[in-house]
Amino acid sequence: MTDDVDRNRRHFLTVATAVTGGAGVVAVAIPFLASLKPSARAQALGAPVEVPIGSLEPGEMVRVMWRGRLVYVLRRDEEMLSRLPESKDLLRDPDSAVVEQQPEFAVNEHRSLKPEYLVIEGSCTHLGCAPLAEFEVGPADDWFGGFFCPCHGSRFDLSGRVYKGVPAPTNLRVPPYRFIREDVIMIGSDAGAA
Repeated sequence: MTDDVDRNRRHFLTVATAVTGGAGVVAVAIPFLASLKPSARAQALGAPVEVPIGSLEPGEMVRVMWRGRLVYVLRRDEEMLSRLPESKDLLRDPDSAVVEQQPEFAVNEHRSLKPEYLVIEGSCTHLGCAPLAEFEVGPADDWFGGFFCPCHGSRFDLSGRVYKGVPAPTNLRVPPYRFIREDVIMIGSDAGAA
């Protein structure tokens, strides 16, 4: 009978030791594995950014940060879209021929997946200043609304295309992006853009 009690005690101690040891391994592994995960800062510098656009009214723009860069998301209204062809003769690169400035899907008059939404980097291609949103038609005959860089006078239309005769050499860049839902854009990923 003593043998049975000792066997049961040994079995209990073996199982208890194994469970305690396993819990200890898990307790040590969790912080170790968590330390391998990129920091929030590292994720912000390279991870795609989701931008909700459902509450964005026509003519309204939001600014977000992606990879340390300012990105503008503008919901253009019908009037803004109708002004795009009017400025074509005044633009340096109206057809977005410089391929490196935008993903392939944005090589069009609107420079976007959907004409209504413009997604561009808010950094002047001259010296990197942040252009101001000046959407109203100006008193001059050649201003149909767009983005104005106050640092050196560069001007861009409502598609981010650069005017002729200004210091900025190229259009504003279009980052890779896609619609993950009708009301959410993911900036930093254009896989499956449609």
